Amino acid sequence: MNLNCSLWQDNSMCVELFAFTKFCDVTEECFLLFTLILLMFLASLTGNALITLAIWTNPVLHTPMYFFLANLSLLEIGYTCSVIPKILLSLVSEARGISREGCATQMFFFSFLGISECCLLAAMAYDRYMAICSPLHYATRMSRGVCAQLAMVSWGVGCMVSLGQTNYIFSLDFCGPCEIDHFFCDLPPILALACGDTFHNEVAVFVVATLCISSPFLLIVASYGRILAAVLIMPSPEGCRKALSTCSSHLLVVTLFYGSGSVTYLRPKGSHSPGIDKLLAIFYTVVTSMLNPIIYSLRNKEVKAGLQRILGRKKF
Repeated sequence: MNLNCSLWQDNSMCVELFAFTKFCDVTEECFLLFTLILLMFLASLTGNALITLAIWTNPVLHTPMYFFLANLSLLEIGYTCSVIPKILLSLVSEARGISREGCATQMFFFSFLGISECCLLAAMAYDRYMAICSPLHYATRMSRGVCAQLAMVSWGVGCMVSLGQTNYIFSLDFCGPCEIDHFFCDLPPILALACGDTFHNEVAVFVVATLCISSPFLLIVASYGRILAAVLIMPSPEGCRKALSTCSSHLLVVTLFYGSGSVTYLRPKGSHSPGIDKLLAIFYTVVTSMLNPIIYSLRNKEVKAGLQRILGRKKF
């Protein structure tokens, strides 16, 4: 389908409707990609929904660590739902267009949930630090009220930063081309379509990405540095093993999430490649969301028991 930008511009010649680039030209390839993404999407939704349900319905799992895990699963559900349905629709139809308002909405929710997840992963690292390095004060310092405040701060920071960033970017004019060389309305490909000098906007994106990705990451590194120091002086090998096992799942999730996010948003503009960016986008939007429930349930007896309880009820 040829895209005619002139049909999608208002009287001021500003683009009011965008279109995502075509994923593939061969029908069989599109169907294969659609099937693969759909299966991963359904696996992500099912896994995260089951973990959330297992935690909220099992009193044994009403602890700070699982409270944050339930929040993480909810974030993952929203994160994938903000972009994947539109990707799937674009793969099997010519409905690749998206309005300026729709694009801004998609960008807001994607950034909001992504930034909130960065902050929440830092809160989870702090929780593990308190549990291992200060066990005698853990119950008071990580009370329900404190956990709720940390979760609200994570969601609140994501909302405010994303709102400001989205408003700043969509205050620009877009003169064309109208085709977004990406799967969804992400920050770098949208900025590439803006009119005039976007240097200040690019700096703002880099600064926000640095603060919202690097700052929580540094808090995670600091927390695990203290945890490692505490584990190394533990007299009991069993206690050391148990402490490390409670952190391994979180560390793996952090590595997957921050690794793909850092490569995408902290690279210099000149090193961006549309092909690589698209592969990374699929990875951090659906692959990591699908893997997180698996990672947290493989080596966690409490989560396994909660999932078996839920599945047993459904079977019954």
